[in-house]
Amino acid sequence: MSRILIVDDSRTSRKILRGLLEEAGHEVIAEAENGEEGVNKYIELKPDVTTLDITMPVMDGLEALVKIREFDNKAKVIMVTAAGQQNKMVEAIKNGASEFVTKPFEKENILKIIEKM
Repeated sequence: MSRILIVDDSRTSRKILRGLLEEAGHEVIAEAENGEEGVNKYIELKPDVTTLDITMPVMDGLEALVKIREFDNKAKVIMVTAAGQQNKMVEAIKNGASEFVTKPFEKENILKIIEKM
């Protein structure tokens, strides 16, 4: 099972995602509320997988993705997107995102992506 870092400014989204992942046997090793905090926790904890919301205060998910990939070019990062963010998804792919999930979360889809990674 994977050690996972969840980065999302929405407490509700973090709680839902944590519940889905832990129920499937994964370990959520930390949560962060913005991209800057997420980058710092990534460097400190070196998770197997990171989920990264695109739209967040302080540092958005795209900037955090770039910084994480600069630190670890093999980082496995799943971008979390809301509907209508296709242009940001393309930018995230260019910057090394591994996968995407959309809100609202679909349990089977998220677990399939984690297993694939």
